[in-house]
Amino acid sequence: MPSAALLSQSFSPWDMFLGAGAIVQGVMVILALASLLSWTVLIAKSVEFIRLKKSLKQADSILEDAETLDGAEAYTRDCRIAHTLVMAAEAERTRSHDIPDDTEGLKERIVLHLERLEAAEGRRLMRGTGLLATIGATSPFVGLFGTVWGIMTSFTGIAATKATSLAVVAPGIAEALLATALGLVAAIPAVVIYNHLARQCAGCRAQVADLASLVMRLVSRDLGRMQSLMAKGQVVRLGNRSVGAE
Repeated sequence: MPSAALLSQSFSPWDMFLGAGAIVQGVMVILALASLLSWTVLIAKSVEFIRLKKSLKQADSILEDAETLDGAEAYTRDCRIAHTLVMAAEAERTRSHDIPDDTEGLKERIVLHLERLEAAEGRRLMRGTGLLATIGATSPFVGLFGTVWGIMTSFTGIAATKATSLAVVAPGIAEALLATALGLVAAIPAVVIYNHLARQCAGCRAQVADLASLVMRLVSRDLGRMQSLMAKGQVVRLGNRSVGAE
């Protein structure tokens, strides 16, 4: 029969934590901090994505209604990535002012620049989520380490006291298994949060790609207007020369 002291012993998680050894307690603290960090990343990135989506939506409307690239430049300052895309296209167009006939080459250079900016924005959006993947992958094994260590400590205590009663070893084993439970508590939300943020990031990257397409449409429209004006000017010059020749 178990003693009155064992029967009266509390098996709440907090009491089991206090009764665990120093190493198992350290493992539990690490797992608790990892879980807290996962939820912190979720809150921070969710706020970031909400603000970014709102900004990208406004920029999409502005670029959709814009007639020229110069006209879009002044109205996209509130959206960092949209303004960056517009300024990149404008900068490349300015650098290529001495080769006005190379419109296809200019479009290709602008597309390459915008693709690099899209990739950089995708990496920035995923910043911090790698920590979630690490927590999700390692937390179960960290918890398992705490469990194994706790059970080893319990068996060592059994050998020292020469007591084999289940009531004697149950508290130590329960404390050890608590580490495994905390490992799962840290790992499962981390994996779910990572997948959720990855989907949010994919949605934002799709919006950025839409903005890049709208910028390229404005570039193509401006180049088309320029070619039309150049063609008209050439006809006039040729007409003047023809008249002059006569």
